[in-house]
Amino acid sequence: MPLITISDLSMRFRGPSLFDGVNCTIEAGERIGLLGRNGTGKTTLMRIIAGLVEPDHGQISLNAGVSVALLPQGVPQDILGTVQAFVRQGVRYQLESGSFEAADSAELNWQADHKVEKILSRMGLDPFAIVASMSSGMKRRVLLAQSLVDQPDLLLLDEPTNHLDIEAITWLEDFLLRWPATLMFVTHDRQFLKRLANRIWEIDAGQLFDWSCDYSTFLKRKEEALAAQEKQDALFSKRLAEEEVWIRQGIKARRTRNEGRVRRLEEMRRLYRDRRTKVGVSSLKIQTGERSGNLVTQVEGVSFSHSEHEDDSKILNDFSITLMRGDAVGIIGPNGSGKTTLLKILLGELKPQSGTVRLGTNLKVAYFDQLREQLNEEQTIEQNVADGYQSIQIDGKPRHVLSYLQDFLFTAERARTAIKFLSGGERSRVLLAKLFAKPANVIVLDEPTNDLDAETLEMLEERLTDFSGTLLVVSHDREFLNNVVTSTIVIEVAEDGTRNVQEFVGGYDDWQRQISNKSSRVSNLKSTSGRNLASPATSAKPVVTVAAASNKLTFKEQRELESLPLQITHAENSIESIHREMADPEFYKQSRDLIAAKQNDLQSLEDELSASYRRWEELDSRSS
Repeated sequence: MPLITISDLSMRFRGPSLFDGVNCTIEAGERIGLLGRNGTGKTTLMRIIAGLVEPDHGQISLNAGVSVALLPQGVPQDILGTVQAFVRQGVRYQLESGSFEAADSAELNWQADHKVEKILSRMGLDPFAIVASMSSGMKRRVLLAQSLVDQPDLLLLDEPTNHLDIEAITWLEDFLLRWPATLMFVTHDRQFLKRLANRIWEIDAGQLFDWSCDYSTFLKRKEEALAAQEKQDALFSKRLAEEEVWIRQGIKARRTRNEGRVRRLEEMRRLYRDRRTKVGVSSLKIQTGERSGNLVTQVEGVSFSHSEHEDDSKILNDFSITLMRGDAVGIIGPNGSGKTTLLKILLGELKPQSGTVRLGTNLKVAYFDQLREQLNEEQTIEQNVADGYQSIQIDGKPRHVLSYLQDFLFTAERARTAIKFLSGGERSRVLLAKLFAKPANVIVLDEPTNDLDAETLEMLEERLTDFSGTLLVVSHDREFLNNVVTSTIVIEVAEDGTRNVQEFVGGYDDWQRQISNKSSRVSNLKSTSGRNLASPATSAKPVVTVAAASNKLTFKEQRELESLPLQITHAENSIESIHREMADPEFYKQSRDLIAAKQNDLQSLEDELSASYRRWEELDSRSS
């Protein structure tokens, strides 16, 4: 028997219906990924299932004794009290009537306390911490704990990975995979979908499509369905064109078959209009500003702490990095580890306690703030994007703001809506429209993927990949990092609070492979050493083994080998920059001392590059 049955569900607010005669069932143990564009009604559907919203028509039937919990998309700002007290509010007990009530009777207190203690321990939350003082990510974990504490039969998760760091996301994935109850979730995290979903629902144009497969299979079937739809649309357009030619020739006789043909033509026209009004794909376009200098930022020996006390752990300690024009760098780290602080230091917005930060020339920065504080809640979309004007400059030409906003899937009517009435995904699209309305050669994105639908996310990835300027991205979206960045800065926080900041080549998966290879090589080296010491009976074998082991890379040499490609790239870029500078006729109008100093710098860089190549060849031959 189904856990939940949805019968003839219809719902609309303003404009077209969100749902129109939806019928489906939810079986026990399913993990349903709910997909659809921003604004298609995914959150509304889950709120209807949770009993928080009444539909216009139809009903939701729950099997006897079924409990439902919903983790909302947003993070409330008015949560009071301790973590323990807040999570305990999620404990409820079923009455004989089948309804539920809060656990407020004295004899049930010990059961509630046990449940709370268990879930807080599993989620690593301090029961006595004050929720209001926590970061958004930690508040999200507390809300999740409240949803999970009573182990509902159906758990509804609306963007559960928002504000969670990668470690928390992977923990949540593992936890939910082991959890025996039923799930329905909305998420932009495609790796989360791939690992969890065993059934896909998609909301499109008021209809709910049940694909009855996992996410990877859905992508293949969807692509095949779109290709078939393209052929069908092309055939339909051809038939419509033929009928339009016929009608223009005039009807020779008022016969029944001709009148029927006219009615069919009118129906085809209506279908064509409906097809044209379906939601399209946003056509994001990034305005690239004038080229920046080859050097974007150079950080040398930087240390930074929010406190002046020496005992406090530093966010950065003797950190150095050089970013060149065209670099696409991702920043990964736990919540509160200092990712946003690192961004501000790289951009020169925050002064470190020690070390130097050198910025390049002609930098035009577009900054996407994860909290969207650049948007005025009381103003409309149109006012926010165009700063109150009717037109904006796109590639040096004026364009009406309403026309521009259509590229981001905002109709003229929707563009006059105040920001405070928009969904999270719509707000993200507004901020992208605002940023891309002005030319930039450095794009900084702080958690840009939150709430975006899959189509917009893929379009954004494509545009960022084609962007010729410099890109800095803070993100917990593993797929997004894999598709966009070319190197990754990883902030790791030890138990004592000390931070280790390193740069790795590639995206998230590349970082995981590199640290996995390090661990396996260290383990192999340790086990080899252990076998040599434990086999004194044979004298010949230890000599051979030690000789072989001595030719292998040490852990330090392995780290050096992995860092050499970046050093070589930076040296080559610096040499190219000096060559361009020296090619300018104005260069030789400087004093002899300045010219000689630059020539010495060039010679030093070329010597360094040659040495790096020799060292790389030596270490690489030993590692193979």
